[in-house]
Amino acid sequence: MSDQASSAIVAPPPARPVLSVALVNFTAQNPGDWGYLVERATAAEEAGLDAVVVSDHVVMGEDLEAYGRPELGGTVGGRQPTGPDGFWLEPLTSLAVIAGATSRVRLGTNILLAALRRPAVLAKAAATLDVLSGGRLDLGVGVGWQREEYEAAGLDFHDRGHLLDHTLDVCQALWREQRASHSSRHLTFDGIYAMPKPVAPGGVPIWVSGTLNAAVLARLARYGSGWIPWGDAGNDVAAAIPVMREGVAALGRDPDGLGVVGAVVVGPDVEAEQALAGVPGLVAAGVTDVRLFMPMPRSRAEIVDRLGGLAAAFR
Repeated sequence: MSDQASSAIVAPPPARPVLSVALVNFTAQNPGDWGYLVERATAAEEAGLDAVVVSDHVVMGEDLEAYGRPELGGTVGGRQPTGPDGFWLEPLTSLAVIAGATSRVRLGTNILLAALRRPAVLAKAAATLDVLSGGRLDLGVGVGWQREEYEAAGLDFHDRGHLLDHTLDVCQALWREQRASHSSRHLTFDGIYAMPKPVAPGGVPIWVSGTLNAAVLARLARYGSGWIPWGDAGNDVAAAIPVMREGVAALGRDPDGLGVVGAVVVGPDVEAEQALAGVPGLVAAGVTDVRLFMPMPRSRAEIVDRLGGLAAAFR
């Protein structure tokens, strides 16, 4: 394996595909009480789902049309789900609360704008959450699409890909090395101890999000436990998987251990079997994590019933 892929966590593919659900940790207007977020997470666990994920925005600017511009990291036809004054809960903090209310489901980010956090602080926060949750954390990471978030963090938006790679380098050094060192144009340290380490020996699993450009393929080969497709790749993941695998293999990384997320949008009135009709094809193509994006019923009992029906149909 080449140096390009030398630091990736090589994990065996799951024994069976898993079912996850995206929890909405944002609203257009203040909901007053955010307790429903934890309620939905515990309902997902009770219903038999394998994982829950939350998303990320640190701040919002006013140029929301940028979400629809692929050259900035957006996606054609995409729309930001809130206005600039929408309410967004910080994902790792949210997952920490969810971790305390659950015992089994994995806890993920879809996605975390990791470069907006100072790397050593992110490494500590993620390791802490992973340890306290019993090793249940997955970090889905990406560069995002919003210039204003990088400006608010004092970072160069045009350098965002390199900043993400730098952040992941530092996190993995602090997670894996008892006495850690690092040297780059952004940061140099030597003889640093960051304890505790995450539960898994290789550190918190990193799921790389993005389209299949050269930078994302290199990031996936170097750091990835899995891939979260975005843009055109997300719209036709079955066709994109062979391209991803070929690109990763060309960089010296065996793609066989890489997980892949396949998004399934579930309408409110669609029967479970109909909603999941395309899942066998996704799994046959190589999807290992079927991720539901769906509105939730009002009551917890209704959520358990709805998600339980989807889980049963999925199995």
